[in-house]
Amino acid sequence: MGRQRDDEMHEHDRGLSYDLPVLARRRMIRLMAGTGAGLLPLVGCTGSSSPTAVTSPSATGAGAGTDAATGTTCAAVPEETAGPYPGDGSNGVNVLKESGVVRQDITGSFGDSAGGTAEGVPLTLTLTVVDADSGCGTPRKGAAVYVWHCDREGGYSLYTDGLTRENYLRGVQETDEKGQVTFTSVFPGCYPGRWPHVHFEVYGSLRDATSATAITSTSQLAFPEDVCDTVYASEGYGSSVANLRRLSLETDSVFRDGHDQQLAAVKGSVAEGYTASLTVAV
Repeated sequence: MGRQRDDEMHEHDRGLSYDLPVLARRRMIRLMAGTGAGLLPLVGCTGSSSPTAVTSPSATGAGAGTDAATGTTCAAVPEETAGPYPGDGSNGVNVLKESGVVRQDITGSFGDSAGGTAEGVPLTLTLTVVDADSGCGTPRKGAAVYVWHCDREGGYSLYTDGLTRENYLRGVQETDEKGQVTFTSVFPGCYPGRWPHVHFEVYGSLRDATSATAITSTSQLAFPEDVCDTVYASEGYGSSVANLRRLSLETDSVFRDGHDQQLAAVKGSVAEGYTASLTVAV
């Protein structure tokens, strides 16, 4: 049974039309910095946390490559809006320059914050960054990924009323020899107008990330509907049930133009927690 589209967008993230000025400013900054690569489309593959290639006959031009061994190409994914609350300095506060932002466990706040901890169903998130020109076959060791998402009530640290002194559910990691970063977090809630998601930015290096410069790619990860239904039936996610019922991936302001390369592979249970993985080529 299909979901009904919610005509009212929530102030947390009103999609591309709402965030176009922010996105335009970010792209202009990249141009001024001479980072032309930042304008290339993001490329991604769902599945396990190990690099894999996805066959895509339409993936041609900049940002797409062919694996010589398999003959397959990366499927290009459009770069997405960072939303109203990135915390990277492009829209107010900048958490990336704070000591402590480089971390694996992002469930709690750090530094001089209020020191709160986000509650919810445990989530382990693994992103694998690979080289697009190699057809997703070569890991990007030494790159960096910044992730952020809302809590189970739909609030964003640093911005939402009552959470402006918190900085939880935000963190940076440097990719290892497999091109991987892994974060310990909680499953995000669903607020009105947006499908459950995680924002992420890819940087060329940890130094670039912690100085909040030269973003390579910006995108969002989506969660499967059946997993969301299961999680939101658990304690603490009550408001997410009704919000999700009004949405679908096909009507979401970000994912409606195609989400195959942004849909995470998710396994687990409410009792044991979930693991989500996505391969991202840049």
